[in-house]
Amino acid sequence: MKLADALSLIRDIPDYPKPGILFKDITPLLADPTAYSTVIKAFASQIDDVDVIAGIEARGFIFAAAIALEKSAGFVPFRKSGKLPFETIGAKYGLEYGEDEIEVHIDAFANGKTVVIIDDVLATGGTIAAALELAERTGAVVKSVQVLFEISGLGGRELIAKRFPKIEIKSLVTS
Repeated sequence: MKLADALSLIRDIPDYPKPGILFKDITPLLADPTAYSTVIKAFASQIDDVDVIAGIEARGFIFAAAIALEKSAGFVPFRKSGKLPFETIGAKYGLEYGEDEIEVHIDAFANGKTVVIIDDVLATGGTIAAALELAERTGAVVKSVQVLFEISGLGGRELIAKRFPKIEIKSLVTS
């Protein structure tokens, strides 16, 4: 299956979870094993050797864990506040439709582990910027950020470039 065919399975859900938001529903893509495999291989093909693939809750986990297996790397989750069992640090961020906080274990990237951060969508950039901040604070060497889908009109790429100018951002599809 071609990557474009796999990505065509993403459907738009208008006004979800709030009026004015165009939600990208990836469940049809995930339900098709050939499409899902195609997307995982596309992500993995852009990653050189790294120690860890980190995924942002929740939909970033779906891709990051599979990419970690594909690359023979570890997996680290960035979770919403209060969900990790060990000592954590956190960072708050703004969303298109509110505010939230993510956390990571304080030892997740010990000894300067190299990492690629994965999420499903880059919109306003707040979630990814928070993950980059946490990775930096815990000693990670971030190689890149990769997303399935980038919504370019919301300024996320610009926000990240301003705060983290050396970080490469890769998107499988941009609208």
